[in-house]
Amino acid sequence: MEARIARLEADVAHLRTDVSDIKADVRTVRDKIDAMGEHFDAKFDALTQRFDARFDTSTQRFDAKFDALTQRFDKKFDALKDSVAAAKIWALVLYITLAASTFGTMARSFGWI
Repeated sequence: MEARIARLEADVAHLRTDVSDIKADVRTVRDKIDAMGEHFDAKFDALTQRFDARFDTSTQRFDAKFDALTQRFDKKFDALKDSVAAAKIWALVLYITLAASTFGTMARSFGWI
């Protein structure tokens, strides 16, 4: 019986050493994973900054182009607005002239003038 117990104690001792080896291996793997995580975080931060810089320059270029287009359209719409206002004035003058000539013709035919 004591031989069996001694054998079990030896097996338990081997299990303890194996578990301690596994713990050490897990610690090293965890440290490596942490180091890789920090490395990837640094790379992703660098990529994020690069893409942010590119997108900022692209956004600035597009904003400048859209502002230029907006100014061109505003100028054209202002010119169109002025043109419509001038056409309204001409139409009003033509209506008044037409009415005056019609009244003049009527006055001449009725003998008022």
